[in-house]
This record gives sequence, C-alpha cells and structure tokens, in this order.
Amino acid sequence: MLILLSLQGAYSSALAEENNNSATNNKTPPEGMRWIPAGSFIMGSKHEVMRDARPAHRVTLHGFFIDQTEVSNAEFSRFVEATGYVTLAERPLNAADFPALPPEALKPGSLVFSSPKHPLPLNQAQRWWRFQLGANWRHPEGPNSDISDRMDHPVVHIAWQDAAAYAAWAGKRLPTEAEWEYAARGGLDGKDYIWGDDFKPEDHFMANTFQGHFPSNNTGADGYIATSPIKSYPANGYGLYDMAGNVWEWTADWYDANAYKKRTANGGEIINPVSKTAFDPSEPNLDKRVQKGGSFLCTDQYCSRYMPGSRGRGDPNTSSNHVGFRLAKDAD
Repeated sequence: MLILLSLQGAYSSALAEENNNSATNNKTPPEGMRWIPAGSFIMGSKHEVMRDARPAHRVTLHGFFIDQTEVSNAEFSRFVEATGYVTLAERPLNAADFPALPPEALKPGSLVFSSPKHPLPLNQAQRWWRFQLGANWRHPEGPNSDISDRMDHPVVHIAWQDAAAYAAWAGKRLPTEAEWEYAARGGLDGKDYIWGDDFKPEDHFMANTFQGHFPSNNTGADGYIATSPIKSYPANGYGLYDMAGNVWEWTADWYDANAYKKRTANGGEIINPVSKTAFDPSEPNLDKRVQKGGSFLCTDQYCSRYMPGSRGRGDPNTSSNHVGFRLAKDAD
C-alpha cells in the first residue's frame, strides 16, 4: 500500500473531521459511512472535451450518508453468503434471448481488459477488451484467478442490478449522480480533481490511474496495474476514499447525454436532480446508467474521467473488471 504523507492528506483529514463533527452537521453516520451536509455546488465540467457534462450548473442537495469506501470483496462475500445471490456474470445467457449464438457463447463470463502487445489507435476499444468465460467477482481475470489476496480490494464484475440487489440487502441505495459528484468534491467546488487543480501535488499520486502509454504499456508507477486496496490513497475533504480512479462506480441515474442541457434550459433552482431518461448517441438503442469516478485504466491520453465533473456510462446488464460501486442512505 502506498503511504502518502503530504500537506494535502493532512488537509483532507482535518476537513473531513470538521465536516463530520461540526455542530451544524451532527448526523451520526452508520458504520462505514460519512454524513454529507446539505448544500449547493457547481455540477459538471468546464472542459470542452466533456460535452455530456456541460454546461456546468449549480445544484442544491439535501444531506445524505455515503459509504466511505467502495464495496470490497470481503463485504460482497458476506452478502453472497447471507443470501445465496448469483451475479449476472455468473449466470448463463438464455438461449431463447440469443438464438443466433452457439451454445459455448451462452456460458457465464464478463469483460476483462486485455493489454495489447503493441500500441493501438485509441478509437478501437474493442481490441483491448475481451469477453472472458468464467470471469466474475470471484475470478476477476478468469477461472485461473481468485480474490484470496484481494479481499480488501473493491469488488468488480458487478452489473447495475447486482449493485441494486446488494443495496436492498444492506438497507441502502445507490447514490444519484449529483450526490456522488457532490460527495466526491469534498467541499472543493469547481476544482479539476477531488484534491485540487494539480494532478500530482508534491509529486504524489493521489489516485489509482493508468501510467505509461495507453493501452499497451502500463508502467504501474503509482504502485498498481489493476485495482488497489481501499484506502490506499488519501481521503477527500469529506473523508471518502477512491472517489477518483480505482474502479468506476454505478449511480442511480439513467445516462442521458443531453441531461445537463435539458436541466438548465428553463433556468431556476435545481434541487436533488435525478436523470430518468436514457440516451447515448453512440448507441441510441441501448439504455445505460451513469457511472462516476473513472478507474485504474483512466489516463489523460484516452479517458481523463477521474475528474469529478466527468461522466461515464454503462449497460446495466453488463459487467467488467473495472466497475464496482458504493452506496448512499437517506438521513431518515
């Protein structure tokens, strides 16, 4: 685990303590959660390249609780042991739904990042992802891998409905996109990153991201090639870990590339927004859910979406080895 002793880390810890112990924010968090006080912030991105996150706009939220960390393999194991739940990646496809597929293609599996041996054009993502039979949360890279030494890593290969099932069992819910971003910013409104405007302050890596030449050469300069243990990097101003990088996180919202434009079209105050319509112009016939935070595969060469104002999206019925989740809970 990386040990990052910096002024930024000290500042984050102090601010987190202040936010959670303040007399005006005296909600007692359930175990493993943090209280996020009601307030307003600028949601979205000022960067032109992130067109689906524009225009940046002011949003007001009620207070809520949110998990301090991503749900870990250990926590998900307890859920499965208690309920017998089987994730989508562990279930075979229904032959009636996919009549054109041969029987071997109906076997359980999930998407796994496969680093190519040579540089590739960055518009050919299908060449660095493969559908791996036998890949699931227990076997992140396929049947020959396991999580015995990764129980403190975030659980992956989680489809949206898997996360929703865990939430129902835990008595929580998925955070809205707005709640997730507000919590991720940790009180630093309008900054590029959850820790400020400098990607690598005092020459410290602040999140688990991709270094090297994407997608063919990950140098692992930050100490990790894939997922990292939770709490490997400093917490943000609200005491939350891994709100940038490590794994993408599901939210409650449907993904609409035009959501922010629609939301701001008529002016007026925006309170507790939730996107309930789905539209991805790149795949208009496939409804997707919003993902936030980026992952260990994000890099400014290809995907800078470890920025809190950026947006990701995914088919709620698919999973991969860089997508997980954390949960939220209402005050009452």
